[in-house]
Amino acid sequence: MPKIVDHDQYRKELLSKCFDLFAEKGYAAITMRQIAESLGVSTGTLYHYFPSKQALFEQLVEQICERDVFLAKAELEGTQTLAERMEALGKFLAKNEDYYIKWIYLQVDFCQHQDSKEMQGSNAFQRATEQYEQIIYDILGIQDPMLTWFILSLIDGLILERLMNNEMVSITEQCALLGKMLTAYLEKQPTPP
Repeated sequence: MPKIVDHDQYRKELLSKCFDLFAEKGYAAITMRQIAESLGVSTGTLYHYFPSKQALFEQLVEQICERDVFLAKAELEGTQTLAERMEALGKFLAKNEDYYIKWIYLQVDFCQHQDSKEMQGSNAFQRATEQYEQIIYDILGIQDPMLTWFILSLIDGLILERLMNNEMVSITEQCALLGKMLTAYLEKQPTPP
């Protein structure tokens, strides 16, 4: 009897092993052949699931985004106020700092080797962006797109500072401070009719 393979699950398993490969080698330095060898599959199998290294990376972006959203929601469960949620988010990011440093580095590395028009047309990055926006709406209750992007930009900046080993920056403290600032700001905003 032939073995029944859940292709979607197998693709996800392959992707889950790719993050560390890209983090170790960098996007530009690793080839599909090296990825296949490291995963213990044939190059043909890898191309069956991913038509190119870029397609593989873009699917990895989507999988990581889904994982991030799931884990962040679980971590913030039970928090009541915006300040509590921001503090919990800061602790979550700090606890996973090495992972997020690698992830931001990989995104920059990938973007460095792409045409800017290709990046703007990337459905994977667009969907990831939308999911990250949605998580800010869902877990923080922030409905203002300007505030959402302020928060996401600050988080990216904090991770970049930690990438550069800036010991003066504490993700936990900065997120807690941001929670207090957002609370004060939102309290002063007029309530919509």
